[in-house]
Amino acid sequence: MENDLSLTVIILTYNEEKHIQRCIQSVQGVTANIVVVDSFSTDRTVEIAESEGATVCQHEFINQAAQLKWAFENLPIDTKWVMRLDADEIVTVLLAKEMVNALAQVDSAVSGFIVNLCIQFKGQPIRHGGQYLKLLRIWRNGSARIELSWMDEHMILTSGHAVSLRHEIIDNNLNNISWWTDKHNRYATREAIVLLDKKYGFFKHHLTTDCLVGQARLKRWLKDKVYIHLPLGWRALFFFIYRLIFRMGFLDGKLGVAFHFLQGFWYRFLVDMKIREVELLMKKEGIDCVEAIRREFSVDPFFDAS
Repeated sequence: MENDLSLTVIILTYNEEKHIQRCIQSVQGVTANIVVVDSFSTDRTVEIAESEGATVCQHEFINQAAQLKWAFENLPIDTKWVMRLDADEIVTVLLAKEMVNALAQVDSAVSGFIVNLCIQFKGQPIRHGGQYLKLLRIWRNGSARIELSWMDEHMILTSGHAVSLRHEIIDNNLNNISWWTDKHNRYATREAIVLLDKKYGFFKHHLTTDCLVGQARLKRWLKDKVYIHLPLGWRALFFFIYRLIFRMGFLDGKLGVAFHFLQGFWYRFLVDMKIREVELLMKKEGIDCVEAIRREFSVDPFFDAS
């Protein structure tokens, strides 16, 4: 394909030399406007990205939401459309062709496109267990904002409506299981902050389901209305059983079951253990939740997204 849509693709990176080339190449047939927002990588990420024709800028990383907000507010994005893409993701050829057609013929009332996201775990596609995701990834410039959340941040349309595309982005991380568990340990800290806020209400602006679209709306509702009210520890087990049996995660095969166990039980149990440690510190020291988070996690939950 030789197309150049009025589209800017934004990719966040930190030490992504294994992935960044294939990521950029997957959208080169769609647009030449590719911007990599790098968090001061120490490997060849920046060199590779620039060699592939991407524009690279660097900004200190706090979390994905803060990094994206900074990008939207500081980058000279003058295209009609914007797309978010992670460095370990690949836009399939079929999706690239579909994007070209959809953006060329889009109705003026449409402000966004919901894209299928297929996670691969050690080469195994995960299509069950509620993990075949549908996410808002493409939007009209100026028609969406990012949720300021420590975890599971979503793009929210501020005008118009979204329509779904048929084809998919592939999330296929090539790092080993030690890297995966280290990453999810960091994610567990962020998730613990989100869940502690739902219990103690220290953020001024709370995440809601009102402005979300598609699957993101349902998942947020289930977290807020069901999961958060289940007992610590046990809810991780319940969630794993729900994913494996009721959402048929077992159909993803042996590697798929391993993924559902690690991501659906181990990770969720780790989150709850971090929550428990914060609450024990609150009780022991007689401090509020925010101060306990600062001491336990060495982060300020009120991150500056400027």
